[in-house]
Amino acid sequence: MILKSLSLLNYKNFDSKSFAFNAKINCIVGNNGIGKTNVLDAIYHLSFGKSYFNPVATQNIKHDEAFFVINGDYEKEGKTEKVAISLKRGQKKVIKRNGKAYDKFSEHIGFLPLVIISPADRDLITEGSSTRRKFIDTVISQSDKTYLSHLIKYGKILDQRNALLKYFALNHTFNKDTLDIYNEQLTEFGTHVFEKRHAFLKTFIPIFKARYKAISNGNEAVDLVYHSDLFENNLNTLLKNAINKDKALQYTSVGVHKDDLLFNIDGHPIKKFGSQGQQKSFLIALKLAQFDFIKEQSGVNPILLLDDIFDKLDEQRVAQIIKLVDDENFGQLFISDTHAERTENAVKQVHQSYEIFRL
Repeated sequence: MILKSLSLLNYKNFDSKSFAFNAKINCIVGNNGIGKTNVLDAIYHLSFGKSYFNPVATQNIKHDEAFFVINGDYEKEGKTEKVAISLKRGQKKVIKRNGKAYDKFSEHIGFLPLVIISPADRDLITEGSSTRRKFIDTVISQSDKTYLSHLIKYGKILDQRNALLKYFALNHTFNKDTLDIYNEQLTEFGTHVFEKRHAFLKTFIPIFKARYKAISNGNEAVDLVYHSDLFENNLNTLLKNAINKDKALQYTSVGVHKDDLLFNIDGHPIKKFGSQGQQKSFLIALKLAQFDFIKEQSGVNPILLLDDIFDKLDEQRVAQIIKLVDDENFGQLFISDTHAERTENAVKQVHQSYEIFRL
């Protein structure tokens, strides 16, 4: 699968901009603040229906403009696929494939598999559990529509149960029957989510460890540890046992929405005990393992976006990544960098065609 061309209208800092891309390596170069990352984010947007860097949709519209449009022409499995995303202020975002709008955005997820490696990935180590859950969900959802459907349904029922708990507190009332209905629904969808996450990580962790070893050349042992309430008991029992706590807190305190993925090095949290270099290697290994997993599940080479990695990584790690992508197992690659010469020297090391776009 390749992205053949991209056009932007009123997207972030761009009035109007078009690109015709190389089938292998594309380098977006220019000074800071000129919009290199925005080009990569537009490509991400086409795959996921949202920005990687700014979840507030309207903030991706250029200042003082009423709308944005992103168009991408792809070649996938011998067919041309046209994907367009548009947003007008005050209206809902629209995603179209070959001119036809999707009824649900979730139908589009996984159609254009993509992995991004960015300095923003550091949030996976430094931020709370929701960031790491989102990582797991993003990987699984690209190849499992049922998982994404159950995850969405779980989230909606969770919101309803939390609203009910608030209602109980405000009105000094309690209705066990209504709560039991929500408990049963949460258990149905939550159990599916838990089982899928558990099975995914059994497959994913060995891939991740192999990638880390290839990048770091280190002897340290790294691991991902899945933490979930559902290892202790079934969700229905957990919800019933926690009811007094939930009534006091006015929200649901147990369930898969509390899951976490622990990042360890030599048996300790990498956030506290890993060097900067080890943390960077850990994150890159995580994303390359994501690439491997998605490719295995979908049978398609995901697009790989490398955002500003030359400024954030030492030369050895950059060389390792470039070496890894000099392989037919990788598909189309997009790199953003501030130094055109540095980028060109790096990509010349690989035996692939490339194009450099100066902004």
